[in-house]
Amino acid sequence: MIGSGIMGSGIACHFANIGVEVLLLDIVPRELNEKEKQKGLSLEDKVVRNRIVNDSSQSALKSKPSPIYHQKFASRIHTGNLEDDIQKVSEVDWIIEVVIERLDIKKQVFDNLEKHRKQGTLITSNTSGIPIHFMTEGRSDDFKKHFCGTHFFNPPRYLRLFEIIPGPDTSEEVLDFLHMYGEKFLGKKPVLAKDTPAFIGNRIGIFSIMSLFHQVKEMGMTIEEVDKLTGPVIGRQKSATFRTVDVVGLDTLVHVANGLYENVPEDEAHDLFALPNFINTMMENKWLGSKTGQGFYKKIKKDDGSSEIKSLDLDSMEYRDQKRASFTTLEMTKTIDNVADRFEVLINGKDKAGDFYRKNFSALFAYVSNRIPEITDELYKIDDAMRAGFGWEHGPFQIWDAIGVKKGIEMMKEEGYEPNSWVTEMLEKGSDSFYTVQEGNTYYYDIDQKKQVKVPGQDAFIILDNIRESKEVFKNSGVVVEDLGDGILNVEFRSKMNSIGGDVLDGINKAIDIAEKEYQGLVVANNGKNFSVGANIGMIFMMAVEQEYDELNMAIKYFQDTMMRMRYSAIPTVAAPHAMTLGGGCELSLHADRVVAAAETYIGLVEFGVGVIPGGGGTKEMTVRASDTYQKDDVELNRLREHFLTIGMAKVSTSAYEAYDLNILQKGKDIVVVNPDRQLAIAKKQALLMAENGYTRPIERTDIKVLGKQALGAFLVGTDQMRAGKYISEHDQKIANKLAYVMAGGDLSANQEVSERYLLDLEREAFLSLTGERKTLERLQHMLKKGKPLRN
Repeated sequence: MIGSGIMGSGIACHFANIGVEVLLLDIVPRELNEKEKQKGLSLEDKVVRNRIVNDSSQSALKSKPSPIYHQKFASRIHTGNLEDDIQKVSEVDWIIEVVIERLDIKKQVFDNLEKHRKQGTLITSNTSGIPIHFMTEGRSDDFKKHFCGTHFFNPPRYLRLFEIIPGPDTSEEVLDFLHMYGEKFLGKKPVLAKDTPAFIGNRIGIFSIMSLFHQVKEMGMTIEEVDKLTGPVIGRQKSATFRTVDVVGLDTLVHVANGLYENVPEDEAHDLFALPNFINTMMENKWLGSKTGQGFYKKIKKDDGSSEIKSLDLDSMEYRDQKRASFTTLEMTKTIDNVADRFEVLINGKDKAGDFYRKNFSALFAYVSNRIPEITDELYKIDDAMRAGFGWEHGPFQIWDAIGVKKGIEMMKEEGYEPNSWVTEMLEKGSDSFYTVQEGNTYYYDIDQKKQVKVPGQDAFIILDNIRESKEVFKNSGVVVEDLGDGILNVEFRSKMNSIGGDVLDGINKAIDIAEKEYQGLVVANNGKNFSVGANIGMIFMMAVEQEYDELNMAIKYFQDTMMRMRYSAIPTVAAPHAMTLGGGCELSLHADRVVAAAETYIGLVEFGVGVIPGGGGTKEMTVRASDTYQKDDVELNRLREHFLTIGMAKVSTSAYEAYDLNILQKGKDIVVVNPDRQLAIAKKQALLMAENGYTRPIERTDIKVLGKQALGAFLVGTDQMRAGKYISEHDQKIANKLAYVMAGGDLSANQEVSERYLLDLEREAFLSLTGERKTLERLQHMLKKGKPLRN
């Protein structure tokens, strides 16, 4: 990795994430800093010569969110400088250049690299806009053959777009390898792009943002209004537009926009890439966003020590109190959970929001239709780029399909736009949508062939959206059970936020019933934003408020029994968690025979935040797992304490790899998948593998070693000290003591072996007693209203 800036270090970390050894190189400092002078160091000392690369990599490793799955993976990155260590590039397989975006500097770097790289070594540039063909001028034939652009998006760990931009002489073998490696190993969405300014993602993405910048002034809108309209309601990030620019940095956006303004003079939207006056003013004032402490938003410290966020008024260019944005049109979408179904409602709005969406989508549809074949020949690549690089839930052509192609054209014409002629030709040829689903596969309209063609690369994936209707075996309000083929069923949660309530538990039990009679195995997976945010706490709150303790006891027992069925059914069960997997979602994963987790899985038992302990078998299971780690002559209490703190501190892993440390995932059994598109297919294979190897129904455990009063006493002393030190509240202590009682196995006088059912009864009793506490009800209510835990 040549260049250790934000992108270079980030890419290095992601290669380390997947197990690759990385050599990260940067320039040698030209002068000593103050600290080095005080230590009496010279420019010849190695610690000085590697200062830039080491400072950069350490800064990256400390950044939030972390660029690395686990801090121990950082040992796979070795650092050096471009003078002392350049000869080491002869030992590597792939060189990635990530230096400043100046062609002259890049050419100097390539001159130096060509002296040392061995024949056949891959060499790619992470440029975000410099034409690839300029970089290969004067290079050897072998260099040109093995050279192309590989544009990662920032942050490299989290954004999945991987643009591959061939040069004039790049071999097909190299392109095939990069596509395969990017998808299979790096977990990316590889998109082959043409060598045009800003390639695909930034060309469309920067157009979309610059179009908004001009539109906000024309329509007299506030930044709060635009962020309200361009966030989760249309399947985009919570940070929407202006807050996202603050995070990324206004200077970064301006750099790409200026490059486009200079390099696409023939673009019909050329003038949109010119910076509006308010952007120029912000650049002059160095209001670049988070990095300078202010941008479109500014955090202000108040006299009482609290802080508030002010918004920039684009007319006065002064910061003011935030204004709440609300629109009648958005209110009409509140009951529509599926984002794709909202677009038709949004463009038919009769208020300012409706006007905004009609103008915005019309401009976007016209622009993307005109970029084919300039930036790509295939429309699906534009959608892939926007989803994987900018976090859009739906790409432009998918949004257009959701509105209806003909309806979209009518809207565009009313707003003064025309689609490219190939769109009207598509309609004339009998295709009335850009995409279709045929036999479980996605097809797109191919402009050259003038027909629907299968999107390549789907063979390794199972896409639930494509098979849900045709492969449905059972359905209720909470789940859809689908036949994945080869004797494997899938349970897909379809509840709000994939929370686990009675309907979901019914669906899991029904799926197990069906699978035990007619199938070989069961997977629990979904394509939701999060795997599951946990149990339906609204239901728990209502029962607790009404003091319906018998019903609540039955509901908790039903949850526990369902989790036990996951563990002790006659067929193998596999959980495939991803993203937020909290509370009940974590408990389900703990009880599956095997877990196939996406690398980006944030999993933990967080019930303390709502005033209870894990009640769906989670407390029992962590006690069992602690018992299974006890070794001869081990300090068993220390092992149990680790598992107690995992629950008591509501620890959540920041990746699936960290979940191994918490013993939520188990080494040698559970596996991690970097590419989430492959996760369901791999989970299915794991279920099938267990079935074919002669899966036998397990026997419930009766051999769990609990430590009784020895553990209980130690934990109670610990919670007393935490309370005395004011680290926890009185109610926190009460919950922790209940947890301690369960995990100690009660106040038994000595170590003893107990059954899972014994622990489940203790767990359920503790959970129920906590729901009778006023402060627990306050926590539950606060979570339901605010979506955040309450400390009381």
